[in-house]
Amino acid sequence: MTTEQISRRRFLKTAAVGGTAAAGATLAAPAVLAQAPIVLKMQSSWPDSDIFQDMAKQFVERVHAMSGDRLKIDLLPAGAVVGAFQVQDACHDGVLDAAHTVPVYWYGKNKAASLFGTGPVFGGDANQMLAWLYYGGGQEFYRELTQDILGLNVVGFLSFGMPAQPLGWFKTEITDAAQLQGLKYRTVGLAADLFQQMGASVAQLPGGEIVPAMERGVIDGFEFNNPTSDMRFGAQDVAKNYMLASYHQASESFEYIFNKDKFEGLDPDLQAILKHGVEAAHLANFALAMNQYSSDLQKLATESGVNVKRTPDSVLQAQLDAWDKILPPLMEDAFFAKVVDSQKAWCERVVYYSLLNAPDYKLAYQHYYPGKM
Repeated sequence: MTTEQISRRRFLKTAAVGGTAAAGATLAAPAVLAQAPIVLKMQSSWPDSDIFQDMAKQFVERVHAMSGDRLKIDLLPAGAVVGAFQVQDACHDGVLDAAHTVPVYWYGKNKAASLFGTGPVFGGDANQMLAWLYYGGGQEFYRELTQDILGLNVVGFLSFGMPAQPLGWFKTEITDAAQLQGLKYRTVGLAADLFQQMGASVAQLPGGEIVPAMERGVIDGFEFNNPTSDMRFGAQDVAKNYMLASYHQASESFEYIFNKDKFEGLDPDLQAILKHGVEAAHLANFALAMNQYSSDLQKLATESGVNVKRTPDSVLQAQLDAWDKILPPLMEDAFFAKVVDSQKAWCERVVYYSLLNAPDYKLAYQHYYPGKM
């Protein structure tokens, strides 16, 4: 055998061994790719039929896509594990890994919870108040309340600046604030204090209990959130007067809660996906809301015979006067006071810029759609 033949035989043998190793690596690769995803059990505070559940699904879809399905969120509706108002405790206890809800639902633990969604209006709209969370110190106040003051084992982020909520549904059109005197009315959070100050008798109920309570006469009027949610649970079947515009919940945000141990046990990139997925869901939720809310408002008026009206300015002014009366005793709490002071300072600067800069959109609307308003 020549030297050339020996070298060639050694080369073929080495190549065969290398090929076998490469084949082994190729066979092993699918095992890595097929690694089971980390599953998070998330429950919302909404029934499957509500648009808010659709919005929670938008968050889930984005997390799945951004994580390459390394994270899987098992999204459940209200009541699947715990009640609509109990999701925060369930996350704290580890019964749930995550929840999609609103801070006002745990306002009973500390009234400052309402400041992160349903507090007094200082001129700012929902998106301006959401910006306060990101750049005005609101996120740290939220962390302080949940983790330091209440001692909850949770991490939370807020998203989707909701449009101002309607005054609500009534059997008689509201033309004067005096009509709220003695009215049995459903709302939640600090809005309950507000309407009590205005003379109403308030019941705080989850969304799914509102229509049955109206049918039984437990309440005479109610608000929930928006035309789509209200229409889907049948508000138009128990009342025909829908009053839009109110200062009782002029801004609100969704709350995404995670069990702190579960969240911090994830790889940093997966934590980032959950956190920034909340931000991504904000735009998706807002776009869906603008499309669906406007469409369903028209259906309520044209197909269901609902008398859609804007709340009179005199009622709105009465709400502002009521806020002025309920705030001072609440400000005796040091934490509540410092959050309100922060929000007022933010709105004084940010809303001043916005009002000075923004053109009159109503003027433009009336120019192109005369007689519509």
